[in-house]
Amino acid sequence: MSVNFDKNIPSWRTNLEAINYNVLVLVREGKVRYKINGKEIIAENGDVLFIPRSTRRSGENWLGAPHQKYTILFSYDAGIETGIPFLDQKQFIQFKTSQDQYAFHRCERLYEEIRGGKSFRNIICLGIFQELLGMLARELDKPDLTPSKLKYAQIIKNYLLEHYREPIDIDQLSKLIYRSPNYVTALFREVYGHPPIRYMHQLRMLEACNLLLSTDMTIAGIAQYLGYYDTSYFHRVFKKHIGMAPSNYLQQGAQSDMSKLF
Repeated sequence: MSVNFDKNIPSWRTNLEAINYNVLVLVREGKVRYKINGKEIIAENGDVLFIPRSTRRSGENWLGAPHQKYTILFSYDAGIETGIPFLDQKQFIQFKTSQDQYAFHRCERLYEEIRGGKSFRNIICLGIFQELLGMLARELDKPDLTPSKLKYAQIIKNYLLEHYREPIDIDQLSKLIYRSPNYVTALFREVYGHPPIRYMHQLRMLEACNLLLSTDMTIAGIAQYLGYYDTSYFHRVFKKHIGMAPSNYLQQGAQSDMSKLF
């Protein structure tokens, strides 16, 4: 139905009402306070909320401080099972996603697509949203992970977040937790759904998208800045993760910005 990006809105609030649509919320920064059927809920960075239709809901900034979040409003035939457990159960849930950066990127793409007027927009938006729902459902379907596994996976993730522009290999990551390279790969995949090197490429591609639209760096310059000394390899990785070539992404972003002037 619609996708909103609430970006540091002062005095943000939504009145108490029984909503006649479903809501998926992904909090990107800060905290937000909801009342869900009379119960207070505090959601923070990385939290995902599913608020089903007919829920009595209100919301506001937490302690007056602004926040950032994506809010997706949608409907579906409640009489047909979707195969997504949290949709079929029709109950409020809140959880923290371990794939927050990727989820935010998909929400950003969905937000841009739904505002545009390009051909096949509805099909593309539906595909992005279905991928997002499937990813979240898969994460909820994981068996319980031990605290030690979560701790080791977080150590590796934090290292990748800080050093993703540098040359990184599995042997290097294995030394962080004193485990074998095979263990590191299997552990990271179990916790986050993909191997650590792929996560490194995802971080680089998210930064590449930002640099393409917010700087005057050349594509070759961005490739080298992100650790790709073979520009053709950077093009292949970008297309694999983003779904289009860097030049096409840059053109699409420029056209999107121009549309705001009309």
